[in-house]
Amino acid sequence: MKKTIHIYHTNDLHSHFENWPRIARFLQERRELHESAGEYSFRFDIGDHVDRAHPLTEGTLGAFNIDLLNASQFDAAAIGNNEGITMPNEALNRLYERARFPVVCANLFGKNGESRPGWMVPHTFFQAGGTTIAVTSATAQYTAFYELLDWCVTPPIEELKRQIAMLKKRADIVIVLSHLGMYDDEKLAEETEADVILGGHTHHTFHDGKEVNGTLLAAAGKYGFFTGHVEIDVTEEDGKVTAKRARVYETSRSLIPPPDEAEQQAQFDEQGKQALSVPVVHLEHELWSDWFKPSPLPQLLVEALRDWCKADCAFLNAGVVLGHLPAGDITKYDLHRLLPHPINPCVIELTGAELAEVVRQTCDEKWPHLQIKGLGFRGSVMGQFVYDRITIDKPHVLIDGEPIQMKKTYKLATLDMFTYGHYFVELHRAPSKRYFMPEFLRDIMEWKLLHL
Repeated sequence: MKKTIHIYHTNDLHSHFENWPRIARFLQERRELHESAGEYSFRFDIGDHVDRAHPLTEGTLGAFNIDLLNASQFDAAAIGNNEGITMPNEALNRLYERARFPVVCANLFGKNGESRPGWMVPHTFFQAGGTTIAVTSATAQYTAFYELLDWCVTPPIEELKRQIAMLKKRADIVIVLSHLGMYDDEKLAEETEADVILGGHTHHTFHDGKEVNGTLLAAAGKYGFFTGHVEIDVTEEDGKVTAKRARVYETSRSLIPPPDEAEQQAQFDEQGKQALSVPVVHLEHELWSDWFKPSPLPQLLVEALRDWCKADCAFLNAGVVLGHLPAGDITKYDLHRLLPHPINPCVIELTGAELAEVVRQTCDEKWPHLQIKGLGFRGSVMGQFVYDRITIDKPHVLIDGEPIQMKKTYKLATLDMFTYGHYFVELHRAPSKRYFMPEFLRDIMEWKLLHL
């Protein structure tokens, strides 16, 4: 006799709460439907549910996200890089205090690299009648960032191979919650006997799933645009898997909104504003910003960046500043609205020749209107570059008013996103980099305003 086990999954919501009312209603209706039919269903989140770019996540340090998962009766959750490396160590240790589900991650350890935190497990088990389901998980290996936050992250593929080999002996079905990305998921499927890999991190969508080496891959995109559904057919007698299917439901077209959807969405925004209504500083005059011409706020931020990092010079893109600061009382909400990005300061050591080349590249006319996504950036366009203690007198570059010395080593303060290889090869390849964590740009701006 055959029975069907239903798995619903979300990933990479990034605190796009505007889509959650429909997802929550859908999951509730499906749970009730399966219960009335005597079927088994489970709900898993694959990480990056948290994103501090939303005021409500920032104001509660992710606790509100956990409340949402609890309310929708999620059965387990994975850790994404947004949970793992945008939270201070103590905040991540508190994040899941009231979680009513296991937090699963096999490759994250305390600073010593030997013991896992008490709120996390490398795997967990569920029963669907006589069928045993094992769930394991791993998160992307951002080693340098985890180490700065006093964590140790180990190679995920190797850790998952060990988990899967062990779990296959103890369970009828092995499911991986993978916050590694599509290509690592395919590699894992090739090299293991996992039954299902629910994926995230690279924001890919498998509309009908993808089979690799007998393993079903499923993924539901990003931002709550989709909710995933996997069906696993097993025989009642021996728990043997006979078929696996995957699909996604598009939130805007397939999911029915609750009657109070607009009210819920407005409440998310208002709650976020209230959570961050902490006074920071009083400004006598407005500070404004412009992405395409010199303006006070980006200039103030780049000066703060250099000062905070104790660097020789600094640059950043004006597009990172998303608004103005009015005269009067400024709150943490105002600063968050201005700089919502999970971007950290970074100091890079470069020779004068390397620094001069990077500065010249920043003058390229392509930058100001270039639309960018990812790497922590939560704005829309790059904007022009803004400098502190860097003067460009083409073809010459001056550092703190002096001609740049080609063989001298300089410390450049900038944004961590510029070290990831997409923009400036010299910054990506530089052997000496220091990332400042857990401070974000808004923290640097707050520090600067308090010391004006």
